[in-house]
Amino acid sequence: MDLRRESVEHPFGSIKQWMGQRTFLTRRLENVRCEFSLTALAYNIRRALTLVGMVGLMRAISA
Repeated sequence: MDLRRESVEHPFGSIKQWMGQRTFLTRRLENVRCEFSLTALAYNIRRALTLVGMVGLMRAISA
């Protein structure tokens, strides 16, 4: 259980730290889901850039 908690907490901590996403700006569950989906997309793009760099990411997108 601790391993899962550690692997899940890191992205949420990073989102809070990097993006200042401490509270949701919208109301209603559907809107909050949309807002978090955009935040998660931004997090994943940033991670991809960190891991493979811009050239690697552009190659993967065009492939």
